Amino acid sequence: MLRVENLESGYGPMQVLWQPSLEVKKGTITSLLGPNGVGKSTLLRTVLGSVEPWGGEITYEEMNVTRLPTHKKVDMGITLVPEGKHLFVGMTVQENLIMGAYRKEALKHKDETLELVYSLFPVLKERGKQAAGSLSGGEQQMVTIGRALMTKPKLIMLDEPSQGLAPKLVGEVFETIEKLNTEIGLTILLVEQNAEACLKSADHVYIMHEGRIKAEGPADEIAESSDIREAYLGI
Repeated sequence: MLRVENLESGYGPMQVLWQPSLEVKKGTITSLLGPNGVGKSTLLRTVLGSVEPWGGEITYEEMNVTRLPTHKKVDMGITLVPEGKHLFVGMTVQENLIMGAYRKEALKHKDETLELVYSLFPVLKERGKQAAGSLSGGEQQMVTIGRALMTKPKLIMLDEPSQGLAPKLVGEVFETIEKLNTEIGLTILLVEQNAEACLKSADHVYIMHEGRIKAEGPADEIAESSDIREAYLGI
């Protein structure tokens, strides 16, 4: 579904990505692991177009989308859930969710998508009239993911969805990610520092270090490789 080849990008004169390549197959959870500051978030932003690619190629559903503007990529079904919650804290949960249905195609299916979000996150239906800022950290992350689902994506990219959450809530977030994949067939590219949780949830894993892909393979093989775990994941 998504193929990134020899991607280069950065900020101002500073190069961050040094030709990483990866592939996300339709219907899978693909995880990009590595410590802070190695370029994982930059790769997601470059795929979406909010950071301009300097070189390389991005292919989505067999189309070259390397230089396509962000709004056109969103129209094609690519959505990014950025690091942090980014909610309108004074607005209700339901108002925050509906803000996600801004695309013409998404607006047509707004009510049925909202019901889908509520079926995935029943607690959000209960809290629908509450201000989003009054929710717990885990519930706010559910709203953030739910709002992304309102765009009716085919590929959802999640940037550090468990960041800052208590261990119990981290488990709930990863259960949600697995549900998105198994229950509605969403293709997921997941950037995380929580290697243990990722290795349990993902189908395929890429390890990033200093803007380059250093290792890749099925999640169970990466989990069993003590060399990779110690060298790049610190576990």
